[in-house]
Amino acid sequence: MAIQGRTALRIGVVAIGLAALGWNHWHRQHAAAPPDDGAAVAVDAPARAAEPARPMTWQLGSLTLHPCELGQPNSGLSTAAWCAPFEVPENRDDPHSRKIGLKLAVIRSSAQVASKDMLVLLAGGPGQAATESWPGVAPALQSLTAHRHVLLLDQRGTGGSHPLTCKDDNAGGDSVADDLDAHPDKQRAQIEQCLRQLEDKADPRYYTTTIAAEDLEDVRRALGSPSFDLVGVSYGTRMAQQYAMRHPEAVRSLVLDGVVPNELALGEDFARNLDDALKAQFARCSADEACRRRFNDPYQTLYQLRDALRANPHKVSFRDPQTYQSVQRVLSEYSLASVVRMFAYTPLTASLLPLSIDAAAHGDVGPLLGQAKLLSGDLSDSMNDGMQLSVICSEDADLLAPRPEDAHTILGTRMVDTLRNVCTVWPKGTRPADFHQPLKTDKPVLLLSGEYDPVTPPRYGEQVARNLPRSRHLVLTGQGHNVINAGCAPQLVKRFIENPDPKALDAKCLGRLRATPMFVDFNGATP
Repeated sequence: MAIQGRTALRIGVVAIGLAALGWNHWHRQHAAAPPDDGAAVAVDAPARAAEPARPMTWQLGSLTLHPCELGQPNSGLSTAAWCAPFEVPENRDDPHSRKIGLKLAVIRSSAQVASKDMLVLLAGGPGQAATESWPGVAPALQSLTAHRHVLLLDQRGTGGSHPLTCKDDNAGGDSVADDLDAHPDKQRAQIEQCLRQLEDKADPRYYTTTIAAEDLEDVRRALGSPSFDLVGVSYGTRMAQQYAMRHPEAVRSLVLDGVVPNELALGEDFARNLDDALKAQFARCSADEACRRRFNDPYQTLYQLRDALRANPHKVSFRDPQTYQSVQRVLSEYSLASVVRMFAYTPLTASLLPLSIDAAAHGDVGPLLGQAKLLSGDLSDSMNDGMQLSVICSEDADLLAPRPEDAHTILGTRMVDTLRNVCTVWPKGTRPADFHQPLKTDKPVLLLSGEYDPVTPPRYGEQVARNLPRSRHLVLTGQGHNVINAGCAPQLVKRFIENPDPKALDAKCLGRLRATPMFVDFNGATP
């Protein structure tokens, strides 16, 4: 669902899974040699001493997989995998309901005999697809394919799994949170327009987390019932917890990166979390002599700019960083808040915030809005807003309420107001009575958090870990949202999956991580 009326979620609420924005560098994955744990059938292989023909099928459990390529948005690159069609009923309570196809892919182990457990990537969002997210986490997980297959299942409503996508009547329009400025009636009208496009092909009530968890269990059984090592990223950590609650016998271990507690109503803490992260990041500037001398108090400058835009939202011009064309956009307090929130997700973009805010305060909005356009474009291509609304409106929206203490923050209460408003229109599915209960399990769990995460702060990881006796929570210095690729984290994840004893994990190597120095000009930080 890419129409502009849902940008508030795309930039804000669903940014729960915005880690994909930091996943721009990756390399092509190559097909591995076929192992012996499934029957690979060669078609018409000639009887000669030459190298045998490449197998054309691979039998894994009851599934017959074929070689495939997983394409990536805005890229000519692809990932080699093995794919199989997989159908499930849209309404799982009615086996005769409409069937929907799920996109299922396996990254094949290079081992002759792979481990009986299988790695499973659960993507963020809600709204991202596992097959599209894999290249971003491949640097952290690729080494594990030496002994394990990796399952990539696009969650229903995302990617290639019957996506809840609406035609964008404003194709090519900006997506830098313009709808936060929209009147509530206009927001609802845009949602109603999307629903009209979906009414003949999908029922949004059936695209929730717990229903998707049952899809995953069906796939596991079809694969021959391997045990799962779940790797959840951002919203994927909630999916991992819900699956482990309902199918504990299927889980061998869990890695939770950017932890979302089950108890949380998605959206309720966004204003506080962003404000806390900004204060902590800007305090680093105040503690650095060169940064302090150049920008004085960036936090104060940000709020002065917010107040000026509150009094006088206006059109601004800047050069599009991709087309180099001059474009105009309305800059308001709401678009400023969404842009700043995007910058806060990764260490590199956060290090640009004092400089970009200072430039905007002095009339040069190009650095702030130009970079934001790149970030929002990446997010638009990787997120399915319809599935996201089905999840949030069914599972969290009724628990949201604007909090007076948030009103003064840079994000304010507008995002919660927008969510509550659009969810009056979007169809709601059922939420199990135990959905918001904490996960309690003796399965081994590794939890990862970034020190400056503006959406899933370390206190969330601490909260979840309290109910997990065999867990370890690692907070990575100077990092933002989603940290599985940072420093030696990939090596730690590998050791944990191979020997799931979190207490025995030697994590001293993380002590080498440092925050990215603040930029004092566009050449970088001080030497």
